[in-house]
Amino acid sequence: MGFTHFDENGKAVMVDVTAKSETEREATATGRIVVNREVFQAIKAGTAAKGDVLGVAATAGIMGVKRTSDLIPMCHILPITNCRIHFDMDPDACAIYCECTVKVTGKTGVEMEALTGVSVALLTVYDMCKAMDKTMEIGEIYLVKKTGGKSGNIYNEKKRELDLL
Repeated sequence: MGFTHFDENGKAVMVDVTAKSETEREATATGRIVVNREVFQAIKAGTAAKGDVLGVAATAGIMGVKRTSDLIPMCHILPITNCRIHFDMDPDACAIYCECTVKVTGKTGVEMEALTGVSVALLTVYDMCKAMDKTMEIGEIYLVKKTGGKSGNIYNEKKRELDLL
């Protein structure tokens, strides 16, 4: 399968989805941020100076999902029907995992929206905690699964460290 975001002259284009049928689609992405022990404890206890870090980060992630087409040039504007952001905390690694699941009934999928939601949520954690730790690391952002659409269901076999415990 070739790239679909280029025309016959090699110029970037938005994919034409006019002829595609609307189907129910869902995508889940994950990522993590590793913080120092002080930050981890403050987030867990809800004592970070800027307030409820994970609550604000969840809201920011949802806002990021809704604005994905403003950030990624060839993304279609989608009528998101549902978005959920969930966090898991791993005290041994001082890691916070974020999972974002996005749903739509439409002509194209929501993978980019799920990935954007995770990215924005984790960036918000960084922003809210940077006064306590400037060495935080964001990473391991990837698509976990997508369902619906022409390509069907896709499941990424990667397992994050927390799942292996």
